[in-house]
Amino acid sequence: MYHFRKRKRVAALTLTTVILATATLFPTGQAHAQSSIETIQGHVTEVQTARTSDEKIELWKQWAREHAYRIKSITPVHEDIESNSFTDLDMLKPLLKDKRIVFLGESSHGVAEFNLAKTRLIQFLHKEMGYNVLAFESGLSNTSLSNAIINQKSAEQTMQSSIFGVWWSKEILPLFDYLKTSAQTEQPLILTGFDMQLQSPLLDGHWLKDQKLAKQLAQTEKQLSEFYIGADLQSYRAKKQEMIQTYKNILKSLQSKENQTYLQQEYPNHPELSKLLERSLEDRIRLAQEYIEISIRSLIELEEGKMDAFLDSLVWRDKAMNDNLIWLATEVYPNEKFIVWGHNDHIRKANSKVMDSSYPVPLMGEIFPEELREISYVLGLYASSGQTADNAGEVHNVEPALPGSIEAIMSATNTPYSFLDLRYQKREAGNAWMFEPRFAYSWGIYPESFVPKEQFDGILVIDNVHPPQYMRFNSSNSKE
Repeated sequence: MYHFRKRKRVAALTLTTVILATATLFPTGQAHAQSSIETIQGHVTEVQTARTSDEKIELWKQWAREHAYRIKSITPVHEDIESNSFTDLDMLKPLLKDKRIVFLGESSHGVAEFNLAKTRLIQFLHKEMGYNVLAFESGLSNTSLSNAIINQKSAEQTMQSSIFGVWWSKEILPLFDYLKTSAQTEQPLILTGFDMQLQSPLLDGHWLKDQKLAKQLAQTEKQLSEFYIGADLQSYRAKKQEMIQTYKNILKSLQSKENQTYLQQEYPNHPELSKLLERSLEDRIRLAQEYIEISIRSLIELEEGKMDAFLDSLVWRDKAMNDNLIWLATEVYPNEKFIVWGHNDHIRKANSKVMDSSYPVPLMGEIFPEELREISYVLGLYASSGQTADNAGEVHNVEPALPGSIEAIMSATNTPYSFLDLRYQKREAGNAWMFEPRFAYSWGIYPESFVPKEQFDGILVIDNVHPPQYMRFNSSNSKE
């Protein structure tokens, strides 16, 4: 969700809550049916009072209290992982035993507890279930290059060179400590990414033997990024073909036998790096050919109150991320199990069906191929109270949970961290809410309505959340 430039979430400004007609969608009212006496075939029968909406909600809460798993801790393991470090997560083992890809979502990028909880989940998935690839919603080139030199850098340096600045925080540092430690074992956790957006640090071509071309690449990257943050469509079109040709020349040089030998010498333990860099350059070519123009038009049209180009840019980006993730899973690491880190909006399975969404278009999770979806598990994370930060770092109070919402039902467990599986549930009175439209807050403040079971395989709700302790201003690499 993070953009190289600071984009306001314009769609949210026009977000309105639809007042739904049926009480089951937004069950705040009472059903006022009165008891009555009817005569049926000569027998006097008392007609029971219809169950009120409040009673139905209480039934759902009771079911959640009885069935939700209470996670004991979200604190990552900082020392040696022991056999009892993750006993409270054992319930995930039967759910994931035949799953190759686990998607870890988040309703906001700006929640400290999400970063902590997901880091601990990643440690568990890697150490106890053999998930060896972590694919981040960040640049393919940035993450791949950082992974190749992870032993030469500190955890903070790897964090700042690999992922978007919205996650640069003290709470996510344990993940990068863990990545570095695991890189020195026989079972490393491989860091990669699936995003195609321009991200700091830009490509500088230090992996090219031809340093003249490397200098051209750095100049072209700077040019492209300046067009990306601007609104000069005419000037971009004048320079577009020249930049595309530069990327094509660099791709050809990268593929040369001489440069392949150079990469093997410089990165002997990462034979896949050449393939990852080739894909990154191909992404840059597609970016220059199509996405930059869409992005510039989006910026221009948003100022005019038009949303079409903005929505086009979202669809284009998520299609590219989807293609990259499929490619990573089938071409680069075909025998590995994946953990995918991204926003709920990107990973949920039917984003275009979400009511009240500010961008009701098919995103990555919706277009993910069915054959891979069948062997995936999609976990959505939500906050029931506290504070969250947006992508610019501005802090917002999490809105009070709506009656009958996902947050309200699951927070009834009276535990700070509650998990429910949705995928393997059969409908009954107590869990009927999973099969019906329910409200939940995106970013902790924007109400959306969707059928939980259609969107996620499981949900983790965390109470009393806080903004991250950001480290994004400690480095000149930060681009907000």
